[in-house]
Amino acid sequence: MSNAAIGRTWEEVEREIYTHEEIAESNLRVALIGEIIKARQEKGISQKKLEEMSGVKQPIIARMERGNTSSQIDTILKVLAPLGKTLAIVPLETKQIDGMDRSPAQQ
Repeated sequence: MSNAAIGRTWEEVEREIYTHEEIAESNLRVALIGEIIKARQEKGISQKKLEEMSGVKQPIIARMERGNTSSQIDTILKVLAPLGKTLAIVPLETKQIDGMDRSPAQQ
């Protein structure tokens, strides 16, 4: 959506401020946090209960869910396990741009 006051969309401004890699990293972080929150809520588990199940303190879980911290992978894995989830390494989808295949991080 274009903002008449500045004449540009957020996406246009975002592309000027951040690199493609930073945008891709941010999008991945938001998706991961969203999946953790969704899995916890679907199981009806409070943050306090998740603390008991994972060994990760509730304030850390809260900061993780708010996006206020950049958690270590081992912490993320500890939180995901009782939720019946894990991380997976999968190929990035590629898009055809200017006749070249590029991963989302290269666009």
